Amino acid sequence: MPAKILPLMSSSPAESALDAFLASVEARAYRSALLTTKKSADALDIVQEAMLHLVQSYRTRDGAEWPLLFQRILQHKILDWHRAQTKQRRWFWQVPANVVEDESESVIDTIVDDKNENPAEIVARAQDINRVLDALAMMPLRQRQVFLLRAWEGFNVASTASVMACSEGSVKTHYFRALQFMRTQLLLGE
Repeated sequence: MPAKILPLMSSSPAESALDAFLASVEARAYRSALLTTKKSADALDIVQEAMLHLVQSYRTRDGAEWPLLFQRILQHKILDWHRAQTKQRRWFWQVPANVVEDESESVIDTIVDDKNENPAEIVARAQDINRVLDALAMMPLRQRQVFLLRAWEGFNVASTASVMACSEGSVKTHYFRALQFMRTQLLLGE
């Protein structure tokens, strides 16, 4: 991630807990937004807006509610961005829709792994991860959102439905289709 989000300058234990929560979800939220936007600056804006909204509106809520609230806010911000891009493409059709920005070095890439591993295994795992990320980028938006919430964030069907403001049946359908798509894409790469 190109820039770190500054802490809230906490003075109370509740604000410290909120700072810790935001720090714990920052990287995953950024990756989720980046998969949709394909632009580092837009993804960072979405994550910062979602965090700001959570802080402004829900800082007094119980900390156990923050994960669902944050994911709901984040997914709505991603949908808003997607709708704005669709509207913009209608008016300015000459502008390429999915231009991938040159990614600067992320914080995760700078962490040194102290394990003594076989370089061939590391390369194979990196290629597998890249194949998964490529498949995620090709998924329809709602399937990608459900897949990330269920598989990545570990939410159950009810929580995912609540975050996405849709029925549990819709979540199950999108997740099933996302899994089928992911399997197909990963088998094609072998």
